[in-house]
Amino acid sequence: MDVSLQGDAEGFSCLCTRYYSALVAIAHSILRDRHLAEDAAQEALAAACRGLRGLKDRRRFASWVASICRNQARDMLRSRRETARLGDYDPPAPADERDERLELVRVGIEALNDKARELVYLRYYDEMSYARMSAVLGLSEQAINGRLRRIRVAIRDHVARLAGSGGGHDR
Repeated sequence: MDVSLQGDAEGFSCLCTRYYSALVAIAHSILRDRHLAEDAAQEALAAACRGLRGLKDRRRFASWVASICRNQARDMLRSRRETARLGDYDPPAPADERDERLELVRVGIEALNDKARELVYLRYYDEMSYARMSAVLGLSEQAINGRLRRIRVAIRDHVARLAGSGGGHDR
């Protein structure tokens, strides 16, 4: 990792390959659009390449580039909200009970705060290991495990509330 952080283009390319999917998952958790998330991840890696000399602790590359990606995704989201028109997106209605349950889970995930939703996207959408999440987020594996456990309970409770109220989404 040292060579790649000292300006070696091929080494930096390896880092990009290593962290790209994690960055896409982070951006996806914010933007909720896979294509925009890929753009945000690419922009974050470009910004990291430009700012690499300013990184003081090279061991923190993963959490540093993840932070750049979060900021890039938030900027894109703000820009998107400013230009969005009402009625641009109308989600399809669930076809059966299983689809309805999945929709309730999706709504539960969307109701999470940004940090919790990011953990869900990294673990379940990107299927990232706890060890890799730990490196990217700068958290211990135990902290990640505990947070994910609480998140699963929160989503389960949210789904139960929505299912008990007839599945209403206007909350």
